[in-house]
Amino acid sequence: MRPNKKMNTINPTVSVDCVVFGFDGSDLKVLLVQRDLRDNLDIDDDTLVLPGDLIFEDEDIQDAASRVLLDLTGIDNLFLEQIGAFGSLDRLSKDKDKVWLYLVRPIPDSRVITIGYFALVNIKNYTIRPAGFAKHVIWKNFNEVGELGFDHNDILSAAITKLRNKLYHEPVGFKLLPKQFPLNHLYTLYNTILNSKLDRRNFLRRILKTGFLKETNNFQEGVPHKPARLYTFVEKKFASDNNQKFKFY
Repeated sequence: MRPNKKMNTINPTVSVDCVVFGFDGSDLKVLLVQRDLRDNLDIDDDTLVLPGDLIFEDEDIQDAASRVLLDLTGIDNLFLEQIGAFGSLDRLSKDKDKVWLYLVRPIPDSRVITIGYFALVNIKNYTIRPAGFAKHVIWKNFNEVGELGFDHNDILSAAITKLRNKLYHEPVGFKLLPKQFPLNHLYTLYNTILNSKLDRRNFLRRILKTGFLKETNNFQEGVPHKPARLYTFVEKKFASDNNQKFKFY
């Protein structure tokens, strides 16, 4: 359900922050925002943060996460899964964060508890554009993310841990891939998310043994090597088989 546009009373103590993972065929990426200082151009702030903001008083938290993500990045219609609540006493302790809060928030000293969400997307299916206080919106390689604003590194760490745990039991990785994909991209995706070097032969044997992949008659195009056959994930078969075959440990 989309938020009611009449909502305009901000809750100064509760926010939502969203971790959106994407995959480009070789690297796991995360969606980040560079915040805009608006008219205060004499202050330099290149801090990157997760897309997030305060919620409205009469707004469901899940709706708030969807609204904020759309308002800041232009991305809509995502399934957002809750990570948890973050309320460390020092989450607003960084100097640049304090400066930014005093410039844009009506009650900058208010203690804020944030609810973290995460989502998985195929990057090619979405066009990002900055809006609101977002000066820029970028896809950053997960392994190259430096220090983020507030406690967003903690939220990102919790999100990747949750994703890694789900990856062993659920076919969540397919949400990061196009409808048809070569097996090598699936193998690379699992290696990247798990930050490990899986045995290729064993991985492919296990994934094909599940029966959840269907071979297509299509092959890769525009590649400098021999085109690989493309496969597709059979979601209906996964649902009908009670999920028991999908395990990678």
